[in-house]
Amino acid sequence: MTRRFALTQYACFSRRDAGSLALAAVLAVGCALTASTALAQDFPTKAVRIVTPFPAGSGPEVALRLVADRLSKLWSQPVIVDNRPGASGFIAIQAIRRAAPDGHELLQMDNAQMAAQPFLFKKLPYDLLRDFEPLTPIFRNYFFVNVPAGSPYKNMADLIAAAKAKPDHVNYGSWFVGSPGHIGAAMLETATGTRMTHVPYKEMSQLYVGVASQEVDWAFGSAASAGAMQRAGKNRYLAVAAPKRVAGFAEVPTIAESGGPAGFELSAWTALLAPKGTPRATVEKIQKDVASVMADQDFKDKYAAMYYEPYALNTEGFLQQLRTDSKRYGDTIKRLNISLD
Repeated sequence: MTRRFALTQYACFSRRDAGSLALAAVLAVGCALTASTALAQDFPTKAVRIVTPFPAGSGPEVALRLVADRLSKLWSQPVIVDNRPGASGFIAIQAIRRAAPDGHELLQMDNAQMAAQPFLFKKLPYDLLRDFEPLTPIFRNYFFVNVPAGSPYKNMADLIAAAKAKPDHVNYGSWFVGSPGHIGAAMLETATGTRMTHVPYKEMSQLYVGVASQEVDWAFGSAASAGAMQRAGKNRYLAVAAPKRVAGFAEVPTIAESGGPAGFELSAWTALLAPKGTPRATVEKIQKDVASVMADQDFKDKYAAMYYEPYALNTEGFLQQLRTDSKRYGDTIKRLNISLD
């Protein structure tokens, strides 16, 4: 009897204790969420530094400074752009990889660094999703097919027909082996069943001079990178690798409209990332505030003058875009069998 009572009493205490523990757990989670929200509301509490792998004055860096300037006003805290170019972006990446995960130290990367480098290098000094929290892209721009002003190709159908008629005879340039221009052209070869010759250049500026002087038959390039030669009338845009015609170039057809493969796209975009472990609420605040900055018409006009499209995504959208680019870049790099280390 005594033993049965003791067991019954123990069971009652256990149920009561379990209930208390459950209540305590709920309260703890609630407190944690409240604290996290409070931290996000307070963020930033000091200057924010964004490290970029792009040199001062380059398109992606100027685009970042526009975002940083608007965020500084919105947050009432300095947002400093710290240029760390060189070494395929590794210098900038290493500067932030082990930074405090509180949102005050951020990194800019482009889609080639995020989606192509894991396939171009056998050993990377970082793991993108293990070391970083994806925040949001900040801009996107599409690539044009650039040909010399006097090129015999009037549309993509002409270019593809020439490449099919004489394999390896048509050549194209890019700004280095493994560059988006190189990989994009290889994707076009696959999509059209053609084989062309790649001519890598040491500098991007030399590439479009090479197109103008007919050293190469064509090259991918953005309106920012290839625009000077196009505006000078030395090169022209045959088509744009976009789902629809882009603002400012209504006369330039898409690759599909010009006789190329349907749905062919090639774009560049850069994004912000934070060290792994940055609180979710802080991540979401940065995403929301960047999207807010980009919704301003004056900001859109400044980006349009640079031929950039404001491009903000939440984490899910960011990861989906990254998966898409990684699949396309990865499949092509494996086929090309190229390595940069």
